[in-house]
Amino acid sequence: MTLVSPERKNAEERRAEVLRIAAAAFAEGGYNGTSTEDIARRAGISQPYIFRLFSSKRDLFIAVVEGCFERTARTFERAARGLSGEEALMAMGLAYQELVRDEVVLLVELHAFAASVNDARVREVAQKGMHKIWRVAQEASGLEASQLRSWLSTGMMLNVVAALGLEESDEPWARELCPPHLHKDDLSPPWAATSPAHDHDHVHDDAHDRAQAVPRVQAVPRVQR
Repeated sequence: MTLVSPERKNAEERRAEVLRIAAAAFAEGGYNGTSTEDIARRAGISQPYIFRLFSSKRDLFIAVVEGCFERTARTFERAARGLSGEEALMAMGLAYQELVRDEVVLLVELHAFAASVNDARVREVAQKGMHKIWRVAQEASGLEASQLRSWLSTGMMLNVVAALGLEESDEPWARELCPPHLHKDDLSPPWAATSPAHDHDHVHDDAHDRAQAVPRVQAVPRVQR
C-alpha cells in the first residue's frame, strides 16, 4: 500500500474541495460568466493558489466537466450491476433521473455542451465523456445501437425537461412533451398496467416501454441568482 504524506493528502483534499466549489460556481455562471477570483473567494483561498492547482480557468473547467461525466458513468455502472438488456437501461434511466435532481450535475453538463461549440478542448473532453457513457450503456445492456440511441435521447429529453421546469408546467404541450410519469399531474404509477401480452412481440414491446419509462419525481431545484 502506498502511504500518502499529510502534506500530500491535504493538497489532494484541497484540490477536491476547489473542484466541488468550482462546479457550483460554473453551474451558476457558466464557463464565460465565472471568474477564478469568484471561485477563490468562495473557497477561501487566494487566486494564485488556484493556479498552483490548475494552470488556467479552462483547465479547471475541464476538470469539473470530467468529474461530472465520471460521476454519471459511475452512477450507471452501479445501477446496471448484475443486469442486462432493457432491464439495465431501465435501471440506468431511473438512476439518471435521480442524478439530475442535483442542479450542479445538470447545469455543468449543459454548460459543457454550450462551451463545446466554440472551444475545441472542452469539446474533446465532452466527447470523451459521452463516449464513456455510451460504452457503459453498451457493455451493461448488450443491446443494439438503435436501442441505445432511443434510450440516450430520453436522457437528453430529461435534461430539457429539468432545465425548463416542464414537469411543473400547466401548459398542455408541456404535459405532452414530458416523458411518462414525470409531469406533476401524472399520478399513475410507473409502468401502469397494460393489456396482458400474448406473444413474444408484445412481451418485447412491454419491456421496451418499461426501459424508456421514467417515474414521476419532484421538480429539480431552480438556481437562485
